[in-house]
Amino acid sequence: MTITKISNTPQSLWERACSRWAGVALDHRSLSDVPSRLNRQQAGSHIGTVCALALAVSLAGCAGLPDQRLANEALKRGDTALAQQNYKQLADLGYSEAEVGLADIQVDSRDPAQIRQAEATYRAAADVSPRAQARLGRLLVAKPGSTEAEQHEAEGLLKKASANGQGNTLIALAMLYLQYPHSFPNVNAQQQISQWRAEGKPEAGLAQVLLYRTQGTYDQHLDEVETLCKAALNTTDVCYVELATVYQKQAKPEQQAGLIKQMQAAHARGTVSAQRVDSVARVLGDASLGTTDEKTAQSLLEGIAPAYPASWVSLAQLLYDFPELGDVDTMMKYLDNGRAADQPRAELLLGKLYYEGKMVPPDAKAAEEHFQKAVGREVAADYYLGQIYRRGYLGKVYSQKALDHLLTAARNGQNSADFAIAQLFSQGKGTKPNPLNAYVFSQLAKVQNTPQATELAQTLEAQLPPAQLAEAQRLLKQEQAVRGALSQNTLQLHALQEEDGEESL
Repeated sequence: MTITKISNTPQSLWERACSRWAGVALDHRSLSDVPSRLNRQQAGSHIGTVCALALAVSLAGCAGLPDQRLANEALKRGDTALAQQNYKQLADLGYSEAEVGLADIQVDSRDPAQIRQAEATYRAAADVSPRAQARLGRLLVAKPGSTEAEQHEAEGLLKKASANGQGNTLIALAMLYLQYPHSFPNVNAQQQISQWRAEGKPEAGLAQVLLYRTQGTYDQHLDEVETLCKAALNTTDVCYVELATVYQKQAKPEQQAGLIKQMQAAHARGTVSAQRVDSVARVLGDASLGTTDEKTAQSLLEGIAPAYPASWVSLAQLLYDFPELGDVDTMMKYLDNGRAADQPRAELLLGKLYYEGKMVPPDAKAAEEHFQKAVGREVAADYYLGQIYRRGYLGKVYSQKALDHLLTAARNGQNSADFAIAQLFSQGKGTKPNPLNAYVFSQLAKVQNTPQATELAQTLEAQLPPAQLAEAQRLLKQEQAVRGALSQNTLQLHALQEEDGEESL
């Protein structure tokens, strides 16, 4: 078995932060002995034109493009199908902004082929659309394996879009400088952010928060994050998420309650999106941030789910984490609602239920079916599929399929997948043991900081003779280079949403 090259969608620094980016297909040389089969994943007549143009003029003059607004609103509440339908109608009439809207949906699909199409659309519209300039710039920032020329192109596009009045540009610029310091040796990210703050630029505060998350110093600056986000709360509603995080970490329930009340009033006025409410509710249910308030989270989610389908899945996840909040029938109802709205998280969670046998009888085949529906859109789906195939849950070990999925998951930031790959190569169940690759992935798995991962890494290192250890260390550096400088502490991209309600890159 030989690892030659991979074509999948590893996360950039920005992608790791938020589950909503996926990369363009990446072609990397990698480890020896991992199969190259990983590559497998992956208008009318002149009269008609005149009539179409006449209709466009009518729409613009008489109705103020209601379909464009309808599409924006549909995308804002998670109704991708309705948004796509209306964008398509306007794009067929030649509206570049509608074409950009369609490209946004393609990016959100996480499908590499669709993302390439989106990039082409942004490029075609960039000369006339500042919004396309911003979108293309942000896409290039997140593009795995981007060239230095593309990185400088991204900088130029984002600066141009900012000069043309587009928001959500400084965050992307900050991310660009943080992720590719070698391409911008004359730019110090902290100094640049400080300059933006001195100039009073609205996004500068969030750029500072991003820097703290990226550097892993967020918890040391909670008071400053609170100050920054309080000042920006009326203009940047992502700050509700940040403030909820701060108050949960600091165990300040009174401040948290006041923030929730303020957010609910703003949502009722239409100035805070349902997505923001969903994000805050998920903070309240996150035990890793401090003492949870799952009942308030449930109340918030129940209020927005009928109009924002993604919250059905958040509700199901809340019941998964806190079974006392409801029964299995309620959870299944939530998941059915989410699946009906084509929410991949619903398929992932349903697969986990059958995989773990939690609240339902274990069923590996049903789990496989649901995970397959989430592949390409939820990183963990590859991890669980890899485990099903590695552990022989379907009656036998499928080592090649296990490796394909686990490596994809690992390169997309699922740290536990590295430990599973190390076990696969060290145990040799269904495949020939490979001590070199076992060493590489055991070393990568140490980031989990678990006794099992540490013990396995130490054991495998001790078993390698000096010559093999040197080769294994070379392969480790090679794999680390493939993944790049990834961080788990970046600002959540789902929070970086345009004022028009469309998902930002």
